[in-house]
Amino acid sequence: MKAMELPANAACSIARSLEVVGQKWNLLIMREAMLGRTRFAQFLKIGVPTDVLTARLSSLVDDGILERRQYRELGERARDEYVLTDAGRDLVPILAALTAWGDKHRPTEQGPSAVFVDEATGRPVTLVFTDEDAKAVDQTRVHLVKGSAPPI
Repeated sequence: MKAMELPANAACSIARSLEVVGQKWNLLIMREAMLGRTRFAQFLKIGVPTDVLTARLSSLVDDGILERRQYRELGERARDEYVLTDAGRDLVPILAALTAWGDKHRPTEQGPSAVFVDEATGRPVTLVFTDEDAKAVDQTRVHLVKGSAPPI
């Protein structure tokens, strides 16, 4: 039986999300896309094998995370580039959370390799939990509880 066929996983938002972004290389491909990289050769620089990259880009397009567009350099054949969709841009908080966790729990001597910043000011930004009144809530007070879907 496949993992997503189990009732505990089929109802779980985390499990459904991991079906899309949990494949090896997908989050690094997303990081590159968020850095503005769009071309196959640019994605190869993360060390992903060519055949795997082809499959991952195709699945990210099928899942609505990336959009495939054609481009043509002068004098060359048409090629595909991969651009973030709205659903892909909605993954920014996930990558920001992973970045913050990595910087805190797996730091390097050189410091962070990437920083999330406000586009208008260039100032660093961080993720926070807020309540329905937009008031910040300390993450030590945040707990996961069952939602309205069938039990997990």
